[in-house]
Amino acid sequence: MKKLVIHGGVPLTGTICISGAKNSAVALVPASLLSDEEVVIDHIPDITDIDALDEILVYLGAKIKREGSRMTIQSEQIENKEIPEKISKKLRASYYFMGALLGKYKKVEMYFPGGCAIGKRPIDQHIKAFEALGAKVEIDGNKYRIEADELIGTDIYLDFASVGATINALLASVKAKGKTTIHNAAKEPEIVNVATLLNNMGAKIEGAGTSEISIIGVSSLKSAYIEVIPDRIEAGTYVILGALMGNPLTIENIIPNHIEPLLAKLKEMGVSYELKENAVTVSRSDHLKPTSIKTAVYPGFPTDLQQPITALLCFTEGISHMQETIYENRFQNVPYLNQMGAKIQVKGDMLDIQGIQQLHGTVVEATDLRAGACLFLAGLKADGVTEIKNVEYVLRGYENIIEKLTHVGAKIELIEI
Repeated sequence: MKKLVIHGGVPLTGTICISGAKNSAVALVPASLLSDEEVVIDHIPDITDIDALDEILVYLGAKIKREGSRMTIQSEQIENKEIPEKISKKLRASYYFMGALLGKYKKVEMYFPGGCAIGKRPIDQHIKAFEALGAKVEIDGNKYRIEADELIGTDIYLDFASVGATINALLASVKAKGKTTIHNAAKEPEIVNVATLLNNMGAKIEGAGTSEISIIGVSSLKSAYIEVIPDRIEAGTYVILGALMGNPLTIENIIPNHIEPLLAKLKEMGVSYELKENAVTVSRSDHLKPTSIKTAVYPGFPTDLQQPITALLCFTEGISHMQETIYENRFQNVPYLNQMGAKIQVKGDMLDIQGIQQLHGTVVEATDLRAGACLFLAGLKADGVTEIKNVEYVLRGYENIIEKLTHVGAKIELIEI
């Protein structure tokens, strides 16, 4: 167990470089199994979610080499055996092994994945896609057995634009016979990143990044190279930090249009920032206008930035409103913010956030990854000392966060307890 101790109220100056996207990397790594040849993934973030995927790869018999941010994966000799619960539960993204192994071997056995407890996160749309391709799915408790004599291209209609289901449908269909079309596909940049790797491997995918993706099945996939795109959620988190404590703070290695919904809201609130080709410089704003935010699938305001920006909304001159439309249990950070002096009311899927002058350091607990990021930001802004328990949630999603923040002036320390 670890806790983070933050001495708040310190202005932050300098540059933070954004790492490879967690939500891309955790799909790219399982996708590599579809090739029998070597796959190289560059700009892999050094986070515990990647370590958990490594553990599964090694368990299956893949050969892994990590040099800095580069990962080389050779899966020719892997054994398609049951993935046990003790390793599948370490992260939700382990479900991408379902699509990858089903696509490669027409069979997969594993336990339901883990991840943050932020509400109901069923995988029914994933199962729907597998069944549409011709697979039979057996569920015994939280164990899944998915098998097909052969996978046949078809039309897959997702009930909602799920990122995970879209990627799993891609993984399962790239070697299916004939043409597959995914309707109501999610449009997130991470999906484009995964489709690019698959195409580099020899897949025939068109339309990634739109609501309709078409795949022509191929018989084999070859060696390939891919770079993980910059993490738009990490970028957004640090941009919000710049609005709280920047003196000024520069965030580099970003793709500006990936964080456009956030930048639009910050501009509306009166935050001062300067945007360049692949960087943004943000300064602390003392007079923030209240706003209303509603989370939505890409290209709307991302649910993963809902909790972090709540820390900033605490300091507007008025009442702001936040509606969470994706997950029903993503306000677990609110009681801790209120404990620090915030004035937030939860009304169903809405937050009413009354602006205040200051937050005060205290002992809080990270309940999930983005809730932890929110408390991180709040602690850096607050006066006094903030202790965050269960900080492992944050470490699994933000590469070198301690080092990056210390480099720009933050007074923080990680303590074993």
